[in-house]
Amino acid sequence: MKNALILFAFAIQLTACNSKAKEEIKTTADSTAINTETAPKNQIQNVLIYEGLLPCADCSGIQTVLKIDVGDGTMEDQKFELSSIYKGKSPEKEFVEKGNFNTERGLESDPNGTIFVLNWKKPVEQQIYYGYFSSDTNKIYMLDRDKKIIKSKLNYSLELKK
Repeated sequence: MKNALILFAFAIQLTACNSKAKEEIKTTADSTAINTETAPKNQIQNVLIYEGLLPCADCSGIQTVLKIDVGDGTMEDQKFELSSIYKGKSPEKEFVEKGNFNTERGLESDPNGTIFVLNWKKPVEQQIYYGYFSSDTNKIYMLDRDKKIIKSKLNYSLELKK
C-alpha cells in the first residue's frame, strides 16, 4: 500500500517535469476531461480509475466511476470525470460530470491522507469530496460536506481499478 502511494507521488513529480504535448481532450460547457483512447501512453498512466456501487434511496444502486487525471501536475491540468448510472431505473441513464479538482492533505485522523475536492473552483454547494487514507490508496471514500467519511452500514467507497 505504501509503495502505491510512493509510486503515485513519484508519477506526479515525474510528469510535472514532462514537456511532451498535451493529450487530446473533450470539452464541455465549462470543463474538460481526458480522452484516454487518443492520449499518449505516458499520459494515460496518470489517470486513476475508481469504481463501485454506491447506495441509492430509490434504486438498486448507483454504478459510479471516478477518473482522476493528475495531468502535468499543475492545478489547472488536474481533471476529473465522475459518471453515475442509477441501476434499476428505467431507462438507466448515465450522468457525467467533468471538471477540475484540487487536493488537500489530511483525512480524519490521518495527516497523510488525501482529499480530492472536485469542482474546486465552483461554489461550495457544487463541490464533491472523495478521499483515501495513506495506508490504503486502493479504496476511496465519498465524503460529506464537512470532508468526513460518511458513517453508515452502507458502502460509500470505490475501489481502484487502474
